[in-house]
Amino acid sequence: MPDLSVPHENSGEVTEPPKSAAQLKKEAKKKEKLEKFKQKQEKIQSQNVEKTVKKPKEKKEKEVIIYDKNIAPGEKKDISGSMPDAYSPKFVEAVWYAWWEKSGFFKPEYGGRDITSVSCEDKFVIVIPPPNVTGSLHVGHALTSAIEDCITRWHRMKGKMTLWNPGCDHAGIATQVVVEKKIWKEQQKRRHDLGREKFIEEIWKWKEQKGDRIYEQLRLMGCSVDWDRATFTMDPKMSRAVTEAFVSLHEDGLIYRANRLVNWSCTLKSAISDIEVDKLELPGRTLLSVPGHKDKVEFGVLVSFAYPIEDSDEEIVVATTRIETMLGDSAVAVHPNDSRYKHLHGKYVLHPFCSRRMPIVCDEFVEMEFGTGAVKITPAHDPNDYEVGMRRNLPFINILNDDGTLNDNCAEFSGLKRFEARAKVLAALKEKNLYRDTKDNPMVVPICSRSKDIVEPMLKVQWYVKCEGMAQKAMEAVKNGDLKILPDVHIKIWNRWLENIRDWCVSRQLWWGHRIPAYYVTVKGRTEAGDAESENERWVSGRNEDEAREKAAKKFNVSVEDVSLKQDEDVLDTWFSSGLFPFSIFGWPEETKDLKAFYPGTLLETGHDILFFWVARMVMLGLQLMGKLPFKEVFLHSIVRDAHGRKMSKSLGNVIDPIDMINGISLEALHASLLESNLDPKEIEKAKQGQKVDFPNGIPECGTDALRFALCAYTAQGRDINLDINRVEGYRHFCNKLWNATKFALMYLGSDFKPNPEFQLSGHESKMDLWILSRLSYAVESCNTGFETYDFPAATTACYAFWLYDLCDVYLESLKPVFQSGDEVSIATAKEMLYTCLDGGLRLLSPFMPFVTEELFQRLPRRQSDSVISITVARYPVPEKFTWKNSDLEKAVSFALNIIHKVRSLRSDYNLAKNEKLDLFLKCDDEETKSQLSGLHETILTLSSSATIHVVDSEGIPPGCAITTISENCEAYLLLKGHIDINKEISRLEQKKEKLDSQISKLRQATEVPDYESKVPAAVRESHVEKITLTEGELNKVIQAIGTLKVMDS
Repeated sequence: MPDLSVPHENSGEVTEPPKSAAQLKKEAKKKEKLEKFKQKQEKIQSQNVEKTVKKPKEKKEKEVIIYDKNIAPGEKKDISGSMPDAYSPKFVEAVWYAWWEKSGFFKPEYGGRDITSVSCEDKFVIVIPPPNVTGSLHVGHALTSAIEDCITRWHRMKGKMTLWNPGCDHAGIATQVVVEKKIWKEQQKRRHDLGREKFIEEIWKWKEQKGDRIYEQLRLMGCSVDWDRATFTMDPKMSRAVTEAFVSLHEDGLIYRANRLVNWSCTLKSAISDIEVDKLELPGRTLLSVPGHKDKVEFGVLVSFAYPIEDSDEEIVVATTRIETMLGDSAVAVHPNDSRYKHLHGKYVLHPFCSRRMPIVCDEFVEMEFGTGAVKITPAHDPNDYEVGMRRNLPFINILNDDGTLNDNCAEFSGLKRFEARAKVLAALKEKNLYRDTKDNPMVVPICSRSKDIVEPMLKVQWYVKCEGMAQKAMEAVKNGDLKILPDVHIKIWNRWLENIRDWCVSRQLWWGHRIPAYYVTVKGRTEAGDAESENERWVSGRNEDEAREKAAKKFNVSVEDVSLKQDEDVLDTWFSSGLFPFSIFGWPEETKDLKAFYPGTLLETGHDILFFWVARMVMLGLQLMGKLPFKEVFLHSIVRDAHGRKMSKSLGNVIDPIDMINGISLEALHASLLESNLDPKEIEKAKQGQKVDFPNGIPECGTDALRFALCAYTAQGRDINLDINRVEGYRHFCNKLWNATKFALMYLGSDFKPNPEFQLSGHESKMDLWILSRLSYAVESCNTGFETYDFPAATTACYAFWLYDLCDVYLESLKPVFQSGDEVSIATAKEMLYTCLDGGLRLLSPFMPFVTEELFQRLPRRQSDSVISITVARYPVPEKFTWKNSDLEKAVSFALNIIHKVRSLRSDYNLAKNEKLDLFLKCDDEETKSQLSGLHETILTLSSSATIHVVDSEGIPPGCAITTISENCEAYLLLKGHIDINKEISRLEQKKEKLDSQISKLRQATEVPDYESKVPAAVRESHVEKITLTEGELNKVIQAIGTLKVMDS
């Protein structure tokens, strides 16, 4: 995404109120205490259950199967020959993408469509949140890509004209920093040594070398974007749009120049935004490393010192966390109702170093109860003090140069680095007997995420966009339903931010970016007084220099020859060009064919963290410049965290590169990747330890499909995502299940199978045939509803459940006796149903898992009426065509499956081998229960590994049976007598009972520690209760089994 460079004072972001020092300190102590207690509990618990937990078996290395046929790039994959024995991501994901791309499946024109004649209802348009050209794919990109691609693929399969437009952002700060470091490393030169033109040439060279990396990674993720329309935000058409937007807004009076507070990075020598500022919470006194300073700098303390009252022996004590800023003080403020200082109203204090008289002003923002009730006011270096300065008409005294050294306003401290001055000012105050004390003070330190420098609030002349009117229109669009924001929890935040919006600072002190098309005007024979460059009236904008010159001549009523122009050195905030993205990529301001066809778009999907920085600005600029909303819906996904719920951080070693999840990586290679980062040696060691804990065996190869499916399955609206590698690997096993099921099903179908031209019920279907069709119909409805409502977990769950639990675990198993029966009608009916399930199930899954579904789809025969060449452009199953839901039948089969589950559990209790078939007796107390089982006996017999099945009353049950309750009207009896060694089984179960008793005892001990209820977190207590309940349930079953066996033996 863009470089995120928006000054704090004007960024308009609504944040939570800052925590007080006392709150921060209390929270830090509580967190520390809870962590210690948690570690102690975990230690006790691990000691208690250590002996009862079996060591997991070492995982065998999966065989890597490679696709090794020689296929020309863009040609269709040759899948002739037998299927490999097991699923292999490298085999499956090879070749397909290049064929999709060359075939034009991702283009809106595919199939000969005229893009200008398609109605809004029949098209789907989405633009990618353009990733930084400097970047490589991270988990946030992977989540965005997975969600956006599955939505796009679904719409494409629904028959709509689709366009997912890719792009890449020039990322002003990020790119400039990377290239500056590269030049310094290779040439020992700074950008100023090269000059602006040469430096920008170096950036373009670097972009040509590295800029395609992110695109290749998007291909690896299977993203179905139209690459022919890929746009870089510094492309000529984008520069043209940016210039037009700036000039148009300036001409309308919506862009102006002003001197205000911004977040300043002294290392970058530029304004930066809130989103570029990391907020580091300190519990108290802390020493931090600061770029450009050899020694660590003290933070987290509150220093009190005194200002002497003019013409008096009194003093007034104030306190600050940044003692060096007292050099820029221009007043002391007290609350007007504070009786302690009423006699000082209107008096002055004397600055000890700067020969400055400073008024004691009254302002209600002062908290009388905090500290001494007197506050030093530094309007040029503090947001709150800035407001006081404006209200009380105080001098704004800047004490810093752009590089963070002290300027000429600082007396004997001028020229010092700001944090060197911190120590020297403190020493000078002590020397003058004005120092009072230093206390620990929990605080939040703002740190530049790019340079790791401490951010300084500074007064700077910048360009601003008036936002109030545009913000009002953006709020109205949501209020009247023209723009829908999901999840709707974000609507309140949207409104709160827009209601309190401040004007947007759009200028940046960089060289890489869109140079501001504004010119400072000087007129021959006229002189300007003071700092005229800060005056709005001295500036004009223009689409080119000639236009600007003509504007200047007209404005000052002089001839063109008398005008001299100097273009602003600054560039525009990257979010400015990104805010134009939905229409600038289509050629605006020209009325292009693409612009008419694809603006406005359908959906904007992105992370909720850039709702204000990007989404709101696209909406405001779209309405202002185009007169239309840029999209109809906004879907905001959550933040990805690690498996423990922690924010991903290089220093914790928990950052997961999605490419490593796709291809797999060893622990050693993970360690090696840390050496390429900018972490210091201590942090690298800490990160290595984190990697050892989280990935002791490295990261297994999961493949693209499993990663995409996992990310979509995690995306529950409004919740952060705790990404667990084990879950991703679990979906790789799911891919293997798909592979094996399809391979097995194709064996059933046979090489000569041809499906009917259209699927229709023949009347010969068994109950299980009709049941699987009902389950498929349910999955079709759930998937479509999930996509329509952006409920991706509902859609992934429906796909997963259908394939794994319905098709593989039940239906395929139930078909074994059918195919062994020799009944040609039943076999033909089952084949047609099986094919329908495979074809429909793969299509349902395709938006989430494009590679494996294409591979398997290509191996299926086609219906005569279906000539589709790729699942990418196949029709998605829709509820209107899958109308076979049957709730009564599903209830009956569910009852039968419950019998199967209970009988299997009973067999497990008595340690019976799978191939040992026993007689099963079902006692049903009413006719309704018996009728439910009609037509399902064969399925129960097969899936429960029974020899025979008998539906009986009480008199028909032979002695020597184990019993299990199915429902209030049904019991199952398994004839054990003659099949097991009763004494041996009793001995085994007695040993198991002893182990379970011991486990329960140890678990109870863990809950009986002192202050358990008050000190142990609720989640841990719930876990203990759950473990005890499960273990007690298992113990009861063992006791019952022992009782049954003893009765048999008597």
